[in-house]
Amino acid sequence: MTATERAVALARAAAQGAWEKKAEHVVAIDVSAQLALADVFVLASATNERQVGAIVDEVAERVRRAGGTTLRREGGREDRWVLLDFGDLVVHVQHREERAFYQLERLWRDCPTIDLGLPEIAEAAAGGSPGMPDPADAADAAGSDR
Repeated sequence: MTATERAVALARAAAQGAWEKKAEHVVAIDVSAQLALADVFVLASATNERQVGAIVDEVAERVRRAGGTTLRREGGREDRWVLLDFGDLVVHVQHREERAFYQLERLWRDCPTIDLGLPEIAEAAAGGSPGMPDPADAADAAGSDR
């Protein structure tokens, strides 16, 4: 099973909003074959709490304009990790340190990623991405077993 077209469209809207607010390492993971609760996870990182809040607000607005509805929002008090649940799409906006510690990409590494069409992705392929290194790669290099 693969993510629905609607979930992918909402994920792209969310990713574009995150990218516009200078989120780092924006990635979408198709979790539809592993998880009944959602089709796609979008992950994005920020360098500080204020930026996490700005990204969350922009993502919510972009997804709303694309036809999505926020069903639940978790973790907004400290703005270190905020989860936005849109039903078939779940967006995780994490402070850089939480992203590296919890390594959600590593947990879902068996699931395919979704091409978001962001300029950052094209730059990374060319070797010039300003984004954060993949936390899973950093953990593998350090020999972490998490």
